Amino acid sequence: MMKPLRWGVLGTGRIAHTFAEDLRLIDEGEIVAVGSRSQSSADRFAEEFGVKHRHASYEDLVANDEVDVIYVATPHPMHHDNALLALEHSKPVLVEKAFTMNAAEARELVQVARERKLFMMEAMWTRFLPHVVAIREMIANGELGEVVVVEADHGKWFEEDSASRLFAPELGGGALLDLGVYPVSFASMILGRPDRIAAMVDPAFTGVDGQASMLFGYPSGAQAVLTCTSRARTATRACISGERARIEIDGDFYAPTSFRLVTRGGDVSRFEFPRSGRGLHHQAVEVARCIDAGQLESPIMPLDETIAIMETMEKVLAYL
Repeated sequence: MMKPLRWGVLGTGRIAHTFAEDLRLIDEGEIVAVGSRSQSSADRFAEEFGVKHRHASYEDLVANDEVDVIYVATPHPMHHDNALLALEHSKPVLVEKAFTMNAAEARELVQVARERKLFMMEAMWTRFLPHVVAIREMIANGELGEVVVVEADHGKWFEEDSASRLFAPELGGGALLDLGVYPVSFASMILGRPDRIAAMVDPAFTGVDGQASMLFGYPSGAQAVLTCTSRARTATRACISGERARIEIDGDFYAPTSFRLVTRGGDVSRFEFPRSGRGLHHQAVEVARCIDAGQLESPIMPLDETIAIMETMEKVLAYL
C-alpha cells in the first residue's frame, strides 16, 4: 500500500471545495494544507475539511515541507503563475483546466516541469471517470471500428452579470475556456490533434466568447462537431460514431454517467457504472499512482496533449 499523498490546495473557490469533498472518498490522498490570499478564507476552508495547515499566502503553502503535491484551483489567468510557483518550490502539481490562458503559458510550464523532473498534469477529471475508461477500452478493442464522427456539446445558462468571472475578460471569462474545453478535450482523447479547424464564435455582452460551434478535421478523414455556449442549458451529450457501431453518452457526458453501444444493425447494449461523489477523486488516484511509480506525467492526460488542446482552442478563439 502506498502512503496517502499529502495535498496542498491552492485556492478556496467552488472547484477546490468539490475536490476536497471527493478526496474524502479515497485512501490515496488527503488534504494537509490550504493556501489563500486571506487568512479568513484559508481558515474557513480548513475548518470545513479538517485541514491542519492554513496559509494566508500561496508562497507559504508551496513552501510547506509537509505537502507532497499542489492542486491549483484558482481562475485561469492565475494558473500559470500559481503552477510555476509550485514547480519552483519542487512541488508536483495538478493544474485545473483550462490549463492556462494560452498555449505559450502551457509550453513554459511543461518545459519547467520537465527540466525540474517534477510531475504535472491538467485536471481534466473526465478522462478518469469509469464510463470514459470503459469507452477508451471499447475503442481500443475495435468495437466501433474506425471512428468517423465525434459529437459533443457543453452549454449552461448564466445570468448576464458583468461582475461574474465567466464574463470578465480580466478573469479569463468566456465559454470556450470554461465549458468548451470539455468537448475539445474529449475529441482530442479520441481523435488526437486536428489538422483542419473551422469555427463560428459569437461574443457575449462583455466581448468575451459566449458561444462557439467548431468543426475539426483529422488526417484519417474523421471529423468532430463540437459546441459550447453560456446562453443555454444544452443536452450536454456526446456521441462517438464508428464504422461498426456508435457510443451514445448520456448527459452530462463529462461527469459520471452511463452510455449505450448501438451496433450498425441496431442492437443496443446499455452500460451503467457505480457513482460516488462528483468524480474528481478519480484524477487524484491517478496522480498518486503516477507519483508512486515515478512517472512525471500521466499517459492518460499527457502534457504534450494538454499543449495541443490549448493550441486548438487558440485557433478557435481567432474566429471571435
